[in-house]
Amino acid sequence: MLRTWLTHPLTRGLDLDDPHTTWLRWQIIREKPFLRKIYEEWYEAIAWALPKGDGVIVELGSGGGFLSDFIPGLITSEVFMCPGVIAVLDALRLPFGDASLGAIVMTNVFHHLSQPGRFFSEAERCIKPGGTIVMIEPWVTGWSRFVYRWLHHEPFQPEAATWEFPSTGPLSGANGALPWIVFERDRARFQEEFPQWSIWRIKPMMPFRYLLSGGVSMRSLMPEWSFGCWRWLENMVKPWMAHLGMFAQIILQRKQV
Repeated sequence: MLRTWLTHPLTRGLDLDDPHTTWLRWQIIREKPFLRKIYEEWYEAIAWALPKGDGVIVELGSGGGFLSDFIPGLITSEVFMCPGVIAVLDALRLPFGDASLGAIVMTNVFHHLSQPGRFFSEAERCIKPGGTIVMIEPWVTGWSRFVYRWLHHEPFQPEAATWEFPSTGPLSGANGALPWIVFERDRARFQEEFPQWSIWRIKPMMPFRYLLSGGVSMRSLMPEWSFGCWRWLENMVKPWMAHLGMFAQIILQRKQV
């Protein structure tokens, strides 16, 4: 009942895999000032983490966002054609040459990849040594377990035995706990199966602000003017972020040959 009441009226009852839904989310992010400020903060963190020098940067799942405002020359992509997207592609079969990319970036996309192992292999082929994968994704903590299980529409299964999950659709198929499973719970397996990737950074963050913004699927619970107050509060609880964070910035680096 609570989730139904909180659902944003523009997205209520829509098919998540319909391109029109992605277009509506594009509108929502721009029309909700509190939420837009969150994306701006995330995009600044992604741009900061990119390797210096030349190198083509590709964003996966660009549809609803505006990361290209922060990274000049960014190749935006999506699984279907929508406004503002340069390329339509599948992250499991990347259409790029060997060692042709400097980085792959994404926001809330990795947990939709039904076969993450195939993505890592493709990224290893396409990204040159010293390049990076930079993502901001849901994260598993004591607090986030409660929020994602009871207030979020996507599947969230930290206990999943495997990394893979049924691919019901490009956006409806998901496991919100997948980033934590791969990079934290199964970290030893990741490092054994993909030794060319080093986990350079995992930074849990943002326990309150995204929830209060309502995200792209729920109503905003706070006005824009309160954004700075909530950011101050999150800075105050940084020592406990490993127990409170709802998201994490994850940076992988392709090892030098």
